[in-house]
Amino acid sequence: MSVPCSHQNLIRTVTPSARGCEECLKTGSWWVHLRICRSCGHVGCCDQSPGKHATKHFELTEHPIIEGYDPPEGWGWCYLDATFIELDHPTPQLGPIPRFVS
Repeated sequence: MSVPCSHQNLIRTVTPSARGCEECLKTGSWWVHLRICRSCGHVGCCDQSPGKHATKHFELTEHPIIEGYDPPEGWGWCYLDATFIELDHPTPQLGPIPRFVS
């Protein structure tokens, strides 16, 4: 049985910050999957990616909820409660996002 998320009231409608992981695009690195912060719209890479930028964003900002973002997958993850969340309204992409690892 999963733990309910007590932070769903912090989920916002956001605009993606980039068409890929912000930090990886700046450094020329690659990612496996993308996550979008549902507090501010920061797009970062997942923990299977070398940069782990979505988690680093959480550690820096304490924004608790990310969404699976490539393509929008309809699920979220709360870092604070360590639980998955079903999202009613996935964040639309700004346009095509390059895939680096399939």
